[in-house]
Amino acid sequence: MDQRYFQKGLGFRAEVRPQLLENYRSEIVDFMRANGFRLQIGDLTFLLAMEFGFCYGVERAVEYAYETVAKFPGRRIFLTGEIIHNPHVNTKLETMGIKFLPETDRKYEHILPDDVVIVPAFGIPATDLDLLAAKGCVVVDTTCGSVLNVWKNVERYSKQGITSVIHGKHEHEETRATFSRTTLYSGAHYLIVRDKAEAAFVCQYIAEGGGRTEFIRRFARATSPDFDPDIHLGRIGLANQTTMLSSESLDIAAMLRAAIVGRYGEDDLGWRFHAFDTICSATQDRQDAVQQLAGENLDLMIVIGGYTSSNTTNLARICSTFAAGRTFHIEDAASILSADAIRYKPLGSKVEAEARGWFPEGARTIGITAGASTPNNQIGATIERILSFKGTMDTSSVLGEH
Repeated sequence: MDQRYFQKGLGFRAEVRPQLLENYRSEIVDFMRANGFRLQIGDLTFLLAMEFGFCYGVERAVEYAYETVAKFPGRRIFLTGEIIHNPHVNTKLETMGIKFLPETDRKYEHILPDDVVIVPAFGIPATDLDLLAAKGCVVVDTTCGSVLNVWKNVERYSKQGITSVIHGKHEHEETRATFSRTTLYSGAHYLIVRDKAEAAFVCQYIAEGGGRTEFIRRFARATSPDFDPDIHLGRIGLANQTTMLSSESLDIAAMLRAAIVGRYGEDDLGWRFHAFDTICSATQDRQDAVQQLAGENLDLMIVIGGYTSSNTTNLARICSTFAAGRTFHIEDAASILSADAIRYKPLGSKVEAEARGWFPEGARTIGITAGASTPNNQIGATIERILSFKGTMDTSSVLGEH
């Protein structure tokens, strides 16, 4: 019988490896990695965060997509959504013949048993997996292991009648897939808090009660059906969207713990409050690495990655704490229009903006990092773009030593 579900590769890794290197490798990044994450050309010094770009989960997801094309030539291949939040990678997969399913309630309507459907690194809701199984199509599941770990915690909470409080964005693919795990158990509930401000509102409600109508209105899109804050905040378990800001997740956990203790006392804490750190190690490593650039007296800090990428946005948030007014979150090298103009996403905004005079006169030291869904070639292209405005585009004399 033909295998219909793949979660651990498809046996074509060696065949697709040359394609992956050709499409995403960067000689500049290779050089910097081998030379203390530093590149000096002329009067400019680029410092690359020691952890950056593709994490293991992203690399695995992209590799599996390439393997899928190799294994199923001539078959219709679909992705349930963006495989990762990087437009270059997703566009490349489209050119390889992979089709993206629309975000509608009937997205799987035309899937046939002979079709192949790829599940992205964020995962998909439990009901979607059940529907695909019923369709009888081939499923290639690239869900990241860190995400699966979060699901296990949420399912454990749900089995025990504990409300899952998820630090995340209710509209994000990963968070939607995570809270769907509560639907596997009768009577299970969830609440999603986006940030410390929302967590503070929840904490006040736990401690003082009241304002039930306002609570339900405020979290209308971020709670399970029939969520009752007077009942379902009595026992809570914390989980995270894996790409959130780690320090904020820890702060939220401490806030909620204190609220539970304040309302019910220490003796009941072990029954009423549960918390596990489910920020993925790659996200944490990239956040720690960029923080290490804080003492480098940077003239500029460039953060590269998709504008919808949560982990990239959080890297920009960290950078803004030590390079305020000098941090630019750009989607790719093409966002740098000239030595005077740049397109970027301002912190806290969902809309791209354009800035003038972004490259300070006399700038010498530039920090670089990239989100976990950003390929190395985009990092290298960004550095080359900056060098081109300085009249030093040719890097061969330096890279030739590598």
